[in-house]
Amino acid sequence: MKRSGSQSEHKPVACARCRDFLRCAESGGLQTRLRRKRKVVLTICAIASTFLITSAFAQADAEFGKANQEYTQGHFKEAIAAYEALIHHGKRNANLFYDLGNAYFRIGDFGRAILNYERALALDRHHPEARANLQIARDEARALELRATMLERYLQFATINQYTIAAAVAFWLGIFGIVVSIFARRRSAALIFLSVLCLLVCAISVWAIQTLETGSEGRALAIITGKDVQARLATADTANSVLALPAGSEIKILSTRGDWMYAALPNDLRGWIQTKSAEQIRL
Repeated sequence: MKRSGSQSEHKPVACARCRDFLRCAESGGLQTRLRRKRKVVLTICAIASTFLITSAFAQADAEFGKANQEYTQGHFKEAIAAYEALIHHGKRNANLFYDLGNAYFRIGDFGRAILNYERALALDRHHPEARANLQIARDEARALELRATMLERYLQFATINQYTIAAAVAFWLGIFGIVVSIFARRRSAALIFLSVLCLLVCAISVWAIQTLETGSEGRALAIITGKDVQARLATADTANSVLALPAGSEIKILSTRGDWMYAALPNDLRGWIQTKSAEQIRL
């Protein structure tokens, strides 16, 4: 029997399972929306990064083209400034150093011309124009060269990068072979031999890298860029001269002391040189 003025209102009541289902559905929808937003943000970031990288390369190419134009017009000092600005901002390749060497050669600065030809060859040993112009600049400057040992000459049939790759590949092949031999039911003498051989190749490659890095054409190799440079017996301008070094001559830095460096010189000599008179080939 219904009471007047107090009609009972029946509201639908969801069971616990239904509430859980709705909650899961809402949560799933929220996660889907969040995933979509993440994808949109990542896509925008990727597009922005690509645009920035492309813009940087395009700007560098434009600046390189401008530097080449200065060189073509005979504005060699302006071209040198433009090339060196590119190098300062991280653009380093064999052709850039080669062009910079040519610009220095044009203004008669043979020391820095030889330095940049050497830097081009350090990045690309098979750069024929850089090698040919290097020899011309050396002849013009009468620059002195360090003599490589017989061992270094034999090891120079490959570059340091090639030795590094060989060492890494041989190391991992050797380790893989040893691991397989340990867990194999039957140990193969041939596999063990090949693994040991790979590790031996790795060790020889590392030794070759170390020999070349510390040799006459290693990381310590520098080029005389000053004029009328004298290698001396002590760290003083009044000390006796050991050897006169024309611009473009090679030296190997052994140690440094203040504004002076002790170096191995051509003709199997050693002496002290002012630090400002030479620059290392490796940047």
